Amino acid sequence: MRTPQSPIHSGFTAASTASDVLAGIDLSGRTAIVTGGYSGIGVETTRALRAAGARVIVPARDLDKAARTLAGIDAEVHPMDLADPASIDAFAARFVARDEPLHILINGAGIMAPPLTRDRRGYEMQFATNHLGHFQLTARLWPALARARGARVVSVSSRGHRFAAVDFDDPHFERRAYDPWVAYGQSKTANVLFAVALDTRGRDHGVRAFALHPGAIVTDLARHMSQDDLRARGAIDDEGRPVVDLARGLKSVQQGASTSVWTATSPRLDGMGGVYCEDNDISPILTDADATIGNLSEDVGVRPWAIDPDSAERLWTLSEALSGVTFLSPHREIA
Repeated sequence: MRTPQSPIHSGFTAASTASDVLAGIDLSGRTAIVTGGYSGIGVETTRALRAAGARVIVPARDLDKAARTLAGIDAEVHPMDLADPASIDAFAARFVARDEPLHILINGAGIMAPPLTRDRRGYEMQFATNHLGHFQLTARLWPALARARGARVVSVSSRGHRFAAVDFDDPHFERRAYDPWVAYGQSKTANVLFAVALDTRGRDHGVRAFALHPGAIVTDLARHMSQDDLRARGAIDDEGRPVVDLARGLKSVQQGASTSVWTATSPRLDGMGGVYCEDNDISPILTDADATIGNLSEDVGVRPWAIDPDSAERLWTLSEALSGVTFLSPHREIA
């Protein structure tokens, strides 16, 4: 049975930090891979997991930046570019060759609202990076995840999934006008649908999957937004400093990292999966009246199209076709 998409009253709130949710949890002997773990909330995710005793591996496209931002955290950094399928395969092959379990995979890297860019395959870059790259990475790491006998895969999505469902007929904007925010929303919806479909396949192997909105945090993710845009949205003050306002979902990086860490480690989620989380709890489903495309209300909740199991299966089929990676079905092992 699927986990109900409804709050479990975890005891934590939007104000909780990554350190708060890990209090009393010992991750010694566990291994975590954190994509995006050297930028923004990813640094705090890496720091918190490492402080709790986990071995943390951070794949990085920019090795120099990773070395700078992770100085003093004692995480392992290895080269990988989510927009390069060969790079993903090489990174995963090195890890899987060790015959070690992978207990936590946090798919946190991403890009947001760039001008129209395509990868070498001609795929729209947000969909290719935010979704397809993580789809391929998870597939290639599957033997290590299954070996853990209790792994969790966490997809960092966004409230931005409300901008758009997945357009299965034109995911790469080949026939429709490109809108960077629609493309971002599509990729974030794909992150949630991936968790739904992966959990269906993984639970018999002890692998559970979750998606989440971390909150709105001003980091390098917003590099394609101007200071005027950020100021108009109330995300920064007149001096350009990030605003923390929990009533509007604006968080510090320490608070923004908390839901990723909570979904990856909380004992309260044992036996659960395939759900979208927010503010360190499972989110409710927003009502049909509120669930219109593009509605970015500040209410906590997930749009129905992002957790629809039929759409999740359709995305899985599309992702296999686009990536060339044959992954799990509900009734067979990896081909």
